[in-house]
Amino acid sequence: MITPIQALILGLVEGLTEFLPVSSTGHLILAAHWLGLEGDAVKTFEVVIQAGAILSVLALYRARALSMWQGLLGRDAAGRRLLRNLMISFLPAAVIGLALRDVIKERLFGPWPVVLALALGGVFMVLVSRWFAANRQMTVKPIESMTVLDAAVIGLAQCLSLWPGTSRAMVTIVAGMFLGLPAPAAAEYSFLLALPTLGAATALDLVKGGSELFGQVGVLSIALGLISAAVVAALAIRGLVRYLSRRGLAPFGWYRLALAGVVMLISVK
Repeated sequence: MITPIQALILGLVEGLTEFLPVSSTGHLILAAHWLGLEGDAVKTFEVVIQAGAILSVLALYRARALSMWQGLLGRDAAGRRLLRNLMISFLPAAVIGLALRDVIKERLFGPWPVVLALALGGVFMVLVSRWFAANRQMTVKPIESMTVLDAAVIGLAQCLSLWPGTSRAMVTIVAGMFLGLPAPAAAEYSFLLALPTLGAATALDLVKGGSELFGQVGVLSIALGLISAAVVAALAIRGLVRYLSRRGLAPFGWYRLALAGVVMLISVK
């Protein structure tokens, strides 16, 4: 049973980390472990509260969302291209994630797989940050100029985030930057890609574990998790865009390495 206080804590963790390149799933797994929470209902809760993060993206990027809706109706060519690209980016992880869903939850939803992914991702981000700093002359382009191939590359990169602790935000933002998107634009595309990705994951877990979730967790705890995730995620999005406009990714890499080290020390003791 997840108490309202525990739900609030997990919601805050989800909202703060979902769009930062530090892995929200990894942080939720570690937080649930330290709170003494386990079981299928807890794992479903960790996925379902991502709906709060979805709401924050819809609120902050409502103009983009409206453009895509108009594109679906054939009234906005730019919105239609963006929607097409997002669907292309979404499909690889959707197919692989659906096929390996049970294996991932059984084998990788634990502290040690998360620690490994955090550490490897931390090293990767430090090295990538240095590479971008040494290649500032790279040509940059807006989201509107993205091609089908660009979208497919980001989609393949997103598959790496199926390993908890890797970070969906990290791999999609870095992939976008390698393709020529400036950091804030790469982050915006990552936020928008969360709409189908997190939406599908939430819907699937609700279908498969919704009855157990509501039976064991309760409406109040679920509501607190969703609301806290939505509010904090909106603040985190704003902060990340401002930060990426001025700084690189290296501090997130060092944070991941520090967290992995702390978790290992605690676990060993």
